[in-house]
Amino acid sequence: MSAEILIYAIIAAGLVFWLRNVLGTRHGSERERPNPFTSQPDTIKPARQPAAAASPTVSAAQNTDINAGLERNMSIENELAEKGLVDIARADHSFDLPHFLRGAQDAFIMIIESFAAGDKEALKSLLADPVYKAFEQVIDERIQKGEKANVEIHSIRKTEVVKAWIKDKTALITIRFTADETSLVRDKDDIVIYGNPERITETIDIWTFGRPLKSRDPVWILQETREGEKDTLSGSTVPDVTE
Repeated sequence: MSAEILIYAIIAAGLVFWLRNVLGTRHGSERERPNPFTSQPDTIKPARQPAAAASPTVSAAQNTDINAGLERNMSIENELAEKGLVDIARADHSFDLPHFLRGAQDAFIMIIESFAAGDKEALKSLLADPVYKAFEQVIDERIQKGEKANVEIHSIRKTEVVKAWIKDKTALITIRFTADETSLVRDKDDIVIYGNPERITETIDIWTFGRPLKSRDPVWILQETREGEKDTLSGSTVPDVTE
């Protein structure tokens, strides 16, 4: 054996001795380390219960900030309406008030503009049957007279929840919309018989939307319409339909 091979053998023996001292040796009785991605720990500490869950006397309304995320033009009129919204949120965990109000604003614009344009198909999927029939009747009367309506909504300045409740497993929310718009009606000769194309008018509409709590369809249907008491554009936007 050459001196060089002898030196390598001594070095190797030293490494083996060092590793055994540092790492130890396995003799079959050691406990396997659990895989953190597939195994459960031997002991799981019980989850700490939140105070609201531990105390049945704490109202769910106290833990539901229904106002969170509301935009500057969105509001709730009173505590009774707020309580109704909390009840809806408790019954339907997917309910989100800011999201609902943004959708209601979009529906407000779409319904008013579709009604003015006489677009029955667009209205059909957004209105309850009694509301749709009232709208359809006005549209048909305009067609018979040769009249044309036009509405331009410039802004929705305020969207306020005035009432919210659950009836027959259906969530119902009434909203007061305050909007700036220009509304015109022209006769068959294209002469303006109602409204002023140069004038922006404040309108106040009070609409009620409804949706079954167990429905998978996210669309809220317009159930009722009426004018606000201070509406300065009386009767020109949409017909009043109440139960």
